[in-house]
Amino acid sequence: MLDAFTRVVSQADTRGEYVTDSQIDALKNMVSEGSKRLDVVNRITGSASAIVADAARALFAEQPQLIAPGGNAYTNRRMAACLRDMEIILRYVTYAIFTGDASVLDDRCLNGLRETYAALGVPGASVATGVNKMKESAIRIANDPNGVTRGDCSALMAELGSYFDRAAAAVG
Repeated sequence: MLDAFTRVVSQADTRGEYVTDSQIDALKNMVSEGSKRLDVVNRITGSASAIVADAARALFAEQPQLIAPGGNAYTNRRMAACLRDMEIILRYVTYAIFTGDASVLDDRCLNGLRETYAALGVPGASVATGVNKMKESAIRIANDPNGVTRGDCSALMAELGSYFDRAAAAVG
């Protein structure tokens, strides 16, 4: 896992070049927006159980066959595994937003996940729907302007959304 600074330096070193002015400006912006980034991580972390539960509830309301006898989330053990996986994906999304880098999400969570789900007979499209439901909830919670650093958070919310989109695409 690389943080944004290490990634920029590593890429410049690989090319045998100096860090560019635009890269330095992007890193300066990331530092200046650091409080907002921490607010987002804290909000999602503090609401993780609610985000997962709300997403699961909405998913199962839309796709009741998943919790019906024979469904992929039928039985307490399977339901617990589903909720655990949703929580893991959410946790790695928070790592990505914290570092400003998706590599930890890709390397430690998403790589091979589609194949694992396919081998287990887990419907990837349903998992992707669950991830999108978490995205909606997480962005709503993270974007609430009360009690956090003031300012435009649209770029940060777009970044957060992109990590969820990445996860949904990886499993769907």
